[in-house]
Order: sequence, then structure tokens, then C-alpha cells
Amino acid sequence: MTQRSMEIDGRSLVLEDLAVVARGGNVRPFLADRARERMRVTRGAVEEILKGDEAVYGINTGFGKLSDVRVAPERLRELQLNLVRSHACGVGEPLTREETRAMMFLRANVLASGHSGVRSELVDLLLELLHRDVTPIVPREGSVGASGDLAPAAHMALVLVGEGEAMVGGEPLPGGEALARAGLEPARLEAKEGLALLNGTQAMTAVGTLALLRAEALTDAAELAGAASLEGLRGSPDPFSEEIQALRPHPGQRASAERLRRLLRDSEIRESHRYGDPRVQDAYSLRCMPQVHGAVRDTLAFVRGVFEVEVNAATDNPLVTSGDGSYRLLSNGNFHGQPVASAADQIAIAAATLATISERRTDRLLNPDLSGLPAFLTPEPGLRSGMMMLQVTAAAQVASCRQLAAPAAVGTIPTGASKEDHVSMGMHAADKARAAVTCLERVLAIELLASAQALHLLRPLRAGVGVEEGIALVREHVPHLEEDRPLAPDISRVVGLLRDGSITAVVRRYAGGSQAL
Repeated sequence: MTQRSMEIDGRSLVLEDLAVVARGGNVRPFLADRARERMRVTRGAVEEILKGDEAVYGINTGFGKLSDVRVAPERLRELQLNLVRSHACGVGEPLTREETRAMMFLRANVLASGHSGVRSELVDLLLELLHRDVTPIVPREGSVGASGDLAPAAHMALVLVGEGEAMVGGEPLPGGEALARAGLEPARLEAKEGLALLNGTQAMTAVGTLALLRAEALTDAAELAGAASLEGLRGSPDPFSEEIQALRPHPGQRASAERLRRLLRDSEIRESHRYGDPRVQDAYSLRCMPQVHGAVRDTLAFVRGVFEVEVNAATDNPLVTSGDGSYRLLSNGNFHGQPVASAADQIAIAAATLATISERRTDRLLNPDLSGLPAFLTPEPGLRSGMMMLQVTAAAQVASCRQLAAPAAVGTIPTGASKEDHVSMGMHAADKARAAVTCLERVLAIELLASAQALHLLRPLRAGVGVEEGIALVREHVPHLEEDRPLAPDISRVVGLLRDGSITAVVRRYAGGSQAL
């Protein structure tokens, strides 16, 4: 298969391309010529500063509380290497390969914007690491989102200089050996380059963006799960009409209602109870799906807007600008992670929202007092427990989601001898988002298992066309439950269908749409 080239210039990256690179897709990023030229100009500005006597933060001074300490010219390389080494202070489990690759790609894109004042060789080396599948081992914990993600970025940068650790072909190796095996030489950091590799929000943005893309796909999957549950419970799709949505025209609400209508089209189950049904109204978890799912869509659309800005933002300090033959060095706070932290918190809240309503639908399917179906969807209740424990597991995951929905972005703790007296906790917010999305996957997988079982019990009646195809996909991997069996493997199989995009593809084929709306 021909490898696709992907040009980066620091200004035009889209979230989906980030995901492709993170997953190691058939794509090779390279630095655009126009970006290389911008980098040459601003690097020249840094070198001009080095010829003078002016003290400039990050170039010939210490860092943070030590910014007033002047460093001798002959020790500037040592200064940059010391910065990387000293800040590699992370702990805990490492980021996943995808998350680390996303962080590396984002850092390369930030440097490519031309406002960091570094040599283009650093970007080339980062992109070569991606191409040759050399993945630094980056501990997940240690960032407070102050000057960005200092500790995670330092562990990444160590490998560039031949230190630290990296994964190559599934094997952990010392950084120098990893570079040698890939046929690469370690970088020798020049003035400002260590700082430029560390300053910024790229770890939290990488983890947050991957969580966002999963959450967007799961929002579509939630429409399928909800539509299947509605059919299994013989509910009414009438509250999803366009006439009703037009009277409260939130974009997400209208989009959710339209998807539900399309998934439920040509339902025989609906026709079987259209007349003579004694129920006046369905429960909120069924009737209010457009309102609840739609609010999630609107929330994720906001988060997408934040991340689309952030992946192309210059987050270094100081920033270098040039024009008309002159240049400026701008001391700033663009490295602060608050925009990303606040947005990532919203992902966790959105995931908890979808999880809570999904679990309520699952409970209704399993409860014979509410469903009109056999207890726990088993043909012999009592002798068999059927799917009783599915709701218990879903409830446990919802409890985790609720805990993860508590905001991290308000949890500032001063660091750096109070020079960094307000921090974002952005990495915490992004990691909570990742964990909450994982919980949501499991809750939706459980609902899909329960709704598939319910629809089997309603045969020969057929559900809506989109629902039928989605449930058929589930059935390819999980058989109908007759006799009791362990259900954990069933959950895992459906989680796999959610994670690889198979279920989302069905929804989008029948109901349209992409991204959050």
C-alpha cells in the first residue's frame, strides 16, 4: 500500500489527522518548506540575541524562579540539557503508544509554526521517530499543566538526546540504543531548544483529543443503543419528530432526533403497537433521548472547537515573531493549560451524562415490571439469572463516571516556589476524560447486549432498518443468550466493536453525520 504523505506547517493540523498518526496509520508526516523557512528566520533571531549582552528568559537565563540567574554563553548547551534531565520527573503507568505518538506529533507541529526559535532539525527528528516507530516511555503522572506538560514532555525530549527510555518493536530500550537501532543520531540541544521541547500543552491536548474523538464516536453509538432499547421496550418515536425539535432548536438536539428517526425507519415493532397501546408517555430515558444526547453533542462540539485551536497554537515561552527584517521576543503565558483543562473536564461530564441515561434504559430492559419481557431477559427466570448482572456492572461504571466528572480544572496548587502560582491541572482533566470515555464504552456495550436480547424475544417482528443492521453486527460476535454463561467476554467483544468504529460506521451509514454534530 502506498504511504500517504502529510505536510505539517504548525497552522493547519486537523484532529482526525492527529488520530491517524497516533495510531500508526499508513501516513508519513513531513515538514513543509514554508514552515522550514519560518523556522530558519526565527532561529536566526535567537542567534542574533546570543551575540549581545541582553538577558533573555529561556535563552541565557535560568528557568521559573531562577529566571533572574544569568548563564554564561559557553554553558548554554549544558543549560538546555540540564533542563530536560531535571524535569523528567514523571511517575506512574506510561502513556499509551497512541497518546505518546500524538504528543510527539503535536510538539513537532508546534515547533513547525516558527515561533519557538529552534532549528528545523528538531522537527525532522521527531517526525523520524514517528516514522520509525520509536516511542518514548512517558509516565502518565507528574504534570500540573503550569508551563504546560513539563514532566511528560521532558521524558519525550530525553529520547531525542539519546537518554531516557523508548519502545522499539515492542521492546523497552535505553534512549540511545533505541535511536541507534532506528539508525538515528541523538540531537545536541542548542540555546532555547530544551525549553522549546518542554513548554506547552501537547501531552494534555494529545490525551484529550483522543478521548474527544472516542466520545464523538460513542455519541453516535449511543443513538443506536437508545433506538434499540426503545424498540425492545416498545416505546414511541413520536417525541423525536422534527416538529417538536424545531420548537427548541438546539443543534445537538435536532441532530440526535434526526439520527434516531433514521435508525427507527420502517419498524415493524412500532407498527405492532401503534394503536391500542395503553401507555400515554414513555420514561424520560426513552422520550428525552434527543434532549440528553443532544446536550452531549453540543458540549463535544464546544470541546472540538477548543482543541482545533490548540493543536495549531504557539505555546512556547518566550515566543519569537519576525517581520520586515525585525524580530521580537514575547514573554507570555500561552503554555498555560486552562483552555484544554476546562474543555477536557467537559468530556468527562458528557461521558457521564450518556452513561447515566444508558444505564437507566438497560435497567428498564431487564426489569419485568417495566419491560413486559421475561425477567432479566432469560427464558427461564429463577432457574437462570440471565442478564441480571449486566445492570449491576453498568451501575458500577456509572458510579466511576460520576466520580470522574468532578472537575480537575479548578484544582490549582501553586508550584515552582510560587512563581507558577496558578496551574490548570490539564493533564488530570484529560486523563479523567480518557477514563470516563472507557467507562462509557462499557455501559453502552452492556445496553447493546441487553437490547439485542430483547429484540430477539420480540421476533418475528423487526426493528427499524438501522437498528437491525447494528444489532446484526453485535450478533456476529455475541450469540443470543439461552443458557447462563459468563457475560464478561460478551461485554469485551462489543467494547471492541465500539472501539474499532464498526458500530459507529453502521450508525453513520444509516443516520448520517460525523464528528459531534
